[in-house]
Amino acid sequence: TIAMHPALLGSYSLEENLKPRVQWLKELGMDDSQVPKTITTHPQLMDSYSLEENLKPRVQWLKELGMDDSQVPKTITTHPQLMGCSLEENLKPRVQWLK
Repeated sequence: TIAMHPALLGSYSLEENLKPRVQWLKELGMDDSQVPKTITTHPQLMDSYSLEENLKPRVQWLKELGMDDSQVPKTITTHPQLMGCSLEENLKPRVQWLK
């Protein structure tokens, strides 16, 4: 992870960014292999999105779609870019169209 994204060493606050987000990812059910994969794939999760305003509402929405507690971390690990998409402008309209 560090070799691929050295910015993790200096650009992010340990207390304000890294620790809370890693802890939150683990609380979602990610294991020790999923967390670095998710961060490496989409490092913006570490500082670009607010936990309260962006990340948590998207997780809640995934659960409202019918995903269970084991599917949510798998979805975030394989498609972390979803966490940066607008619920109202991107995700909800696409799901509605697919129905």
